[in-house]
Amino acid sequence: MEPGAGLDPEQLAAVLAPIGPVCILAGAGTGKTRTITHRIAHLVTQREVGAGQILAVTFTNRAAAELRGRLRLMGADGVQARTFHAAALRHLSYFWPKVAGVALPRLEKSRVPLLVRAANRARLRPDRAELRDLVAEVEWAKSMMVAPADYVHAAAEHGREGSYAPDVVARLYEAYEDVKGEAGVLDFDDLLLLTAAVIEEHSWVAAELRSRYRHFVVDEYQDVNPLQQRVLDAWLGDRDSLCVVGDEHQTIYSFTGASARHLLDFPRRFPTATVVRLVRDYRSTPQVVALANGLLDGAPPAAASAGSAASSGSTGSAAAPAGPRGRLVAMRPAGPAPTWLEADSEPEEAAGVARRIRGLLATGVAASDIAVLYRINAQSEAYETALARADIPYLLRGGEKFFERPEVTAAVRMLRAAVRSAEPDRPGGLGDAVADGLGALGWQPGAAPAGRGADRERWENLAALHRLAVDLEAARPDADLEAFVADLAERAAHQHTPTVQGVTLASLHAAKGLEWDAVFLVGLVEGTLPIVHAQSDEQIAEERRLLYVGITRARVHLALSWSLARAEGARRSRRPSRFLDDLRRAAATAGGTRGSSRTAATRASGDAAVSGSGHGAGHGSAAAGERRGGGESVGGGTGRPRGRQSVQCHVCGRSLAGARARIGRCETCPGQVDAELFERLCAWRAQRAKEQGAPAFVVLTDATLRLIAQRRPATVADLVALPGIGQSKLDRYGEDVLALVSDTASRGSRH
Repeated sequence: MEPGAGLDPEQLAAVLAPIGPVCILAGAGTGKTRTITHRIAHLVTQREVGAGQILAVTFTNRAAAELRGRLRLMGADGVQARTFHAAALRHLSYFWPKVAGVALPRLEKSRVPLLVRAANRARLRPDRAELRDLVAEVEWAKSMMVAPADYVHAAAEHGREGSYAPDVVARLYEAYEDVKGEAGVLDFDDLLLLTAAVIEEHSWVAAELRSRYRHFVVDEYQDVNPLQQRVLDAWLGDRDSLCVVGDEHQTIYSFTGASARHLLDFPRRFPTATVVRLVRDYRSTPQVVALANGLLDGAPPAAASAGSAASSGSTGSAAAPAGPRGRLVAMRPAGPAPTWLEADSEPEEAAGVARRIRGLLATGVAASDIAVLYRINAQSEAYETALARADIPYLLRGGEKFFERPEVTAAVRMLRAAVRSAEPDRPGGLGDAVADGLGALGWQPGAAPAGRGADRERWENLAALHRLAVDLEAARPDADLEAFVADLAERAAHQHTPTVQGVTLASLHAAKGLEWDAVFLVGLVEGTLPIVHAQSDEQIAEERRLLYVGITRARVHLALSWSLARAEGARRSRRPSRFLDDLRRAAATAGGTRGSSRTAATRASGDAAVSGSGHGAGHGSAAAGERRGGGESVGGGTGRPRGRQSVQCHVCGRSLAGARARIGRCETCPGQVDAELFERLCAWRAQRAKEQGAPAFVVLTDATLRLIAQRRPATVADLVALPGIGQSKLDRYGEDVLALVSDTASRGSRH
């Protein structure tokens, strides 16, 4: 591919910028990887820069592998594309023996064993969660270049809060360094510290390294921490051939020491820098982009103007199509409106999401193109359960690494053995050869086991290996088993994993850098997003950015959901996330300007699907499509819907609004539940659930059964007026429920 071909004006301006300082402010989905690969290829093929003189640095092995692959196809093979730590390890392994006269100490990949020993020495007994927090705290201190003796002061200055008091953490941190030194090992941050120190303290090392690497590219520059910036400065020296790319709106790792300050201050550090802002979003539909923009527009002025420093220093950039404060401009055709789901409890929310996923799968959306994203990992359990019950395969991101899974390692060993014994004139292509080999492990194409269990996961992992072989055969028809095994070895070394079929379950932090056709953002309640310990303005701003990252992962379908209680039947005391108000306004504006369908909050009762059309939100529900506790429609606009009849307390007759309207009585009025009817309803529900092979709440929730036992509806009109009884529930269960109410009343009159 010719470097620069098919680029938009802003991307081309970044590619053709002079050698020297370049800052690319790249919004989500604006093609930043495409831009920097074209720039690097342009330097190599058009400006005669040696490929080996360029060092491109990013934050994940996956991103580095993708960068290398694209550059290879563009004729720029030989460019070093690595993570910060991988590059530092390479340099230190070469220079350390010459500087210290001994081999580089062994790298300890996990801090946990060392911290356990340090905790024992400090007479501490942290549990698993506390140990995780301590690992994070040591990582933060080292990334900020804070020594144990300075930790207490630094922790106070940065408002660090954890499981232990700062002086205790400082003592543990000091013990950790002692234990590490006695074991003669390094951790990942030591790699960076020693690399910077060796370059800074030995001029011959700096001269040799800088003569090799003359041009630098840094991806995701908003995530750089002070220690990484120090290493970058050591590599760069007094030169200025540095291209950085990042998005200040995706700064979500401040807890690790990352800061967008380096990105935003770039024009001040390099006054002659070329600054280009990419705003054309090629990933997401206008409906998704509108929500992302609306979320940022709702930020307080101080947070919203965070990017002004970089923007004001722009020189030589192309004239971008500017939205408010440089927000994204959608380039894709219109798609479905974002959808909203309010549920009474987390299990019902998860069940509603699973139903919607089942609907997407039925329309042809691949499971691997669907993700459920949440704020904290503990939220995954409800969705694992709901997807398993719905017989939908899923993958929990952040678990065991792909190439370390037993079936994958066994398959790779088998394929290596097959290379040694392969017949040179064997008929069929690479895909057939790999399929035959995997067959020895019991794998057969098109024979996926039913359900979600370990057998299905094993089959999917082997299927992913087969797809890699098919893809390699398509790209290189002459590729054989030996070439495929070599490709697998390179992927394993850089953790460049294939796509495995299954719905992705991941935290918002783990989703950074990824994208899917359909994204479900779940658990959007106060205390979870924003997280309960986010108190300062900057912490709240980062929670907003985290949600922005989640929204911009979606290409076409986007669903947002929340539940009013954690457990089924519990008091519905949760408040939807404060960020939802900004999102609703953005969705309403987008719908009004594009003529798209209205957005509406669908209740998660029964079989109601997440709907973007505003229909099916629950017949007769006084709160359907209404913001809880207020009079604003979920779909935007002000005031209550026209023609809505006022809801009155069935005990005292007073007018009701919000949550009390849904229940049908004042909080202070007694609600007498018919105990016998409630018990009979529960028994009936259990039987129906058993017949359907579904959880009991899928039939009717505890809250709905209590209302039936309290209100004792005698007619269809009475029944459909209750929350949780939509048309589908009425059709399925209405006759049974009314018969139970009538029969219980008759039994009571006879006694």
